[in-house]
Amino acid sequence: MDLNEQMRDLAKRSKAASHRLTQLDTDQKNRCLQAMAAALLENRQAIQEANAKDLETAREMNLSSAMVDRLVLNDARIEGMAQGLREIAALPDPVGRELDRKERPNGLVLRKVATPIGVIVIIYESRPNVTADAAGLCFKSGNATILRGGKEAIHSNQIIARLMVEAATKCDPNFPQEAIQVVPTTDRAAVPALLSLTDLVDLCMPRGGEGLIRAVADCSKVPVIKHYKGVCHVHVDKEADLDMAAQIAVNAKTHRPGVCNAMETLLVDRAIARTYLPLLAPELASKKVAIKGDETAIDILNTVAANQSLKLSLEPATEEDWHAEYLDLILAIRVVDDVNAAIGHINQYGSGHSDCIVTANQATAQQFMRDVDASAVYWNASTRFTDGGEFGMGAEIGISTDKVGARGPMGLEELTSYKWLCFGTGQIR
Repeated sequence: MDLNEQMRDLAKRSKAASHRLTQLDTDQKNRCLQAMAAALLENRQAIQEANAKDLETAREMNLSSAMVDRLVLNDARIEGMAQGLREIAALPDPVGRELDRKERPNGLVLRKVATPIGVIVIIYESRPNVTADAAGLCFKSGNATILRGGKEAIHSNQIIARLMVEAATKCDPNFPQEAIQVVPTTDRAAVPALLSLTDLVDLCMPRGGEGLIRAVADCSKVPVIKHYKGVCHVHVDKEADLDMAAQIAVNAKTHRPGVCNAMETLLVDRAIARTYLPLLAPELASKKVAIKGDETAIDILNTVAANQSLKLSLEPATEEDWHAEYLDLILAIRVVDDVNAAIGHINQYGSGHSDCIVTANQATAQQFMRDVDASAVYWNASTRFTDGGEFGMGAEIGISTDKVGARGPMGLEELTSYKWLCFGTGQIR
């Protein structure tokens, strides 16, 4: 069987499974999810042994430390996967909920109800926890999922999916085993082959770097929900609590720099730049954050480094730096005249992901939140909260910066479509 036939066979089995999933009720789905969570915890040693093989591959590929960090499955992350599945089980079932209801003058009753999308392909890099999150969310929302991770995580992805399928099958013999499948090959040609199957695949969601997402969007013949990159900003307003602003900036940049909701550009109001940057500089130095700054920021930070004997990595920012998603301990800093300049910068260079203002002025915050074009806009909180789990979705299948359909973190409700159920008493036209 050649690759195209192999992908068509896999998608056929997934489509058949998607139809069988509609026959499972909420209790059945929830019991399966609880069993999946227990299986991950009970088999954590086997998961970590598989993960060790992937970590070795990642080092051989010379992946960055941030990318390797995304690959690691330690006890805390395995517990996090299990907890995510438990939280999904605890959430309301999105399938069958009534979205609208109306009765026409002729007596025809129309109900708009949520339904599964069908077969969803998830393409992602490094983070094997996505396997559990995506499969769990798709399953609860009645969708079959086909998972295509990177070759650096193949062993981790396969064992996580296998354990989930085995646990669900043992829990409920009606669970269709093909509802969760991992593409068995790392051949890159598998992706366009799979995404050409418009008769079998309903949706694709790529998760990863901009290059991956653009490549998927360019080759796919099925609909793609995406965000190309996360160029997230924090703007420190002239009326900000500077200690709060320092804590938020350090968290947004350094908590996990290799993820899409990490801050990439810091915008500082000129009125407080010479007070705020000296406060922030020691924290950035201690975290070994390299700085790409505009002329004013570099001038201030050079003085700070000399006065405080700090080792700061400072370089002049280029135009490309304002567009950059570093996914590393690198931060662009720009000093701006006011909130209007900050909003203008974000709307020019941002990616529509997550942006924050730190200010004590409610009117300024409201202006920022109204005018910034992003899927998540924060007032006095880190951009690191743009996450399905943090938004109370249990987990997320991804983050969308598209404006048609889902936007922001995508949980259960975002993984459904709808149909109209029409109840008549013999009406004709």
